[in-house]
Amino acid sequence: MFVIGKDGKIVYQGAIDDKRGTEQTEIASAKNYVKSALDETLGGKPVTESETKPYGCSVKY
Repeated sequence: MFVIGKDGKIVYQGAIDDKRGTEQTEIASAKNYVKSALDETLGGKPVTESETKPYGCSVKY
């Protein structure tokens, strides 16, 4: 995922959250990196975690 700031620069890149699983209990307790980056950006604050390691399948094209 990428979050782009008002100036057109990438302010976050990486995983959506910190849980790789799909179990409901994992999802409920996951730290959502994208939501945090959006909230901080829209609030005029610097993004505290600007990059995380993405997970999942890779894009091959």
